[in-house]
Amino acid sequence: MTLSSELQNATPSKLSVQGVSKRFRSGGRTVHALDNVSLEIGEGEFVCLVGPSGCGKSTLLNIIAGLESADEGRVLTDGIAITGPGRDRMVMFQEAALFPWLDVLDNVLFGLALKPGLSRAERIEVAQFYLKLVGLEKFPKSYVHELSGGMKQRVALARSLAPNPRVLLMDEPFAALDALTREQLYGDLQRIWQEHRKTIVFVTHNVREAACLGDRVALFSPHPGRICGQFAIPLPRLRDINSVELARHATEVTAALKGSAAAPEEYAI
Repeated sequence: MTLSSELQNATPSKLSVQGVSKRFRSGGRTVHALDNVSLEIGEGEFVCLVGPSGCGKSTLLNIIAGLESADEGRVLTDGIAITGPGRDRMVMFQEAALFPWLDVLDNVLFGLALKPGLSRAERIEVAQFYLKLVGLEKFPKSYVHELSGGMKQRVALARSLAPNPRVLLMDEPFAALDALTREQLYGDLQRIWQEHRKTIVFVTHNVREAACLGDRVALFSPHPGRICGQFAIPLPRLRDINSVELARHATEVTAALKGSAAAPEEYAI
């Protein structure tokens, strides 16, 4: 279902991306990564950013995280301009980026270092809560080398959630996992989102993954990256990535994605 600008603006914005452009210098030339990107994301909304490699999805995520700055435009959270990283926004990357010298519990506790005012006992209680939330309550003393790829990403998810951020930014976190593990994590993430209603911005190049997880899919065209279409996914959760109805929505997004490289104006908002 294609989204009109009226529907997009129907809910109050938690994140407001306003005319963001970004360029990089590479090999003696300038790469125009993002061009005048604007996007409104409501409180508690799950939005997926989809597009081919090099279209600027991850660059936009890093700007929202405060890890990079825009050349033009700005990003607001709750009406306040983002000027750097903050405890209200946590990032989960494609690689789990866990510390191999720490066990599972201590990896999650490391994320809680960003949460001031808690005693050691309170931090442990919070870490144990989130390990239970991701199904790892029986593995607090395990080390990274003892975990499967899916378990590592569960630890990374628990570490990202433990400081209780308002916004969770996820950069292709399941891309390196096998299909069965990904499907299990799709269910887990949907359940966690339903229970806690975090605002989530999820970067992926997998259209069906986006249709499975997102309330809305924002489509990027490449070189430079622009938002060339948006699609509402009005399916009830928990969603099955193999369902016929979900495949229908994914097919609609894929058709627009294939057309956007040649004629992005056809899908401009």
